[in-house]
Amino acid sequence: MTHPGRRRIDRVLAADFLTDIAGQALEDLRAMRAEAEQEEADLSYIRRLIQGRIDILRAELNRRETGGEGSIIDDLPRILAEEMRPGARGLGRHASVEPSRVDEHRRYVEALVADVGISDVTAQSDDALRGALRTLEAEEEQVSSDRRLVQQAMDACAAEMMRRYRDGDADVEALLPSDAG
Repeated sequence: MTHPGRRRIDRVLAADFLTDIAGQALEDLRAMRAEAEQEEADLSYIRRLIQGRIDILRAELNRRETGGEGSIIDDLPRILAEEMRPGARGLGRHASVEPSRVDEHRRYVEALVADVGISDVTAQSDDALRGALRTLEAEEEQVSSDRRLVQQAMDACAAEMMRRYRDGDADVEALLPSDAG
């Protein structure tokens, strides 16, 4: 069991994470930003997993409501295409890190609706699918909210680092490789 405050997300979202940000050593500030950046990558990955499952459930419910024929399996490429998601704009942040604990995240999302065999949505009742959809939508909303807060922490760290370089409080040349020719 994870103890509160020991998970990365708990640290990044803690009320005191950005306290005295201006007084942090530059190395500590970079570490804080890196920690937030990694958490953002993980939350983005979890969110994509959840959204994919939401898209599948919505497509199956729509197929049933409209009397659609055929198998949902045949439609998966279209269902999971990014442009099919309402509100998808492709304006995400550039990710410089890969998600960590990928298998753990996948198991977490699978456990959200483990009682509904999402691997065979055609075998589930409409009520079971709607219940699973509500669960996933609520979780996606929470993950998105956490992700926005983590992005704000990332932005605050980046802004403080930029301020230091702009104001001369940090040495830009320290970022450049030395000419040890």
